[in-house]
Amino acid sequence: MVERETESAGGHEPSESPAGEQDSSPLAEQITKLQAEKDDLQQTLVRRQADFENYRKRVERERHEEGRRGVERLIHDLIPVLDGFDRALKAHEDPAEEEYRKGVTLIRKQLWEALARHGLERIEAAGKMFDPHVHQAIERVETTDHADGAVLEVFQDGYMFHGRVLRPAIVRVAVHPSVN
Repeated sequence: MVERETESAGGHEPSESPAGEQDSSPLAEQITKLQAEKDDLQQTLVRRQADFENYRKRVERERHEEGRRGVERLIHDLIPVLDGFDRALKAHEDPAEEEYRKGVTLIRKQLWEALARHGLERIEAAGKMFDPHVHQAIERVETTDHADGAVLEVFQDGYMFHGRVLRPAIVRVAVHPSVN
């Protein structure tokens, strides 16, 4: 009987071990599989959050750009009003109309300041070198009194809006006479 107990104890232990390993092996595989699935879902979540954040930023940037384009269109439409004020101020230099000039000057200044606050800049052209990106030459004057390519006169002011040319300055440019 002692032998039997030892045999059955000895015989039972090895059968338990393989059965235990078989039971834990599928469980370990399932845990590994679930861990991999969890990791995959976490990576998907991180990617989706990043995609959403990029989308949110893009929409915000597009909304900002659309607002800027709207302001640009409005400013583009108001530039001729500035030109009209400038012409009115040049045309009425009579001392009898000094009060009128003061009023028009004040209104023009207020309009200019409002437009400048939104990003409008005047292109400084007088006395500068001709730059085809910001100037439009409508006349060339042969002279040796000025540097070749110098802007001699500004016929119409040019304007930039946030670094983009809305309207080039219309200018007269000095050129050195060609030697034949």
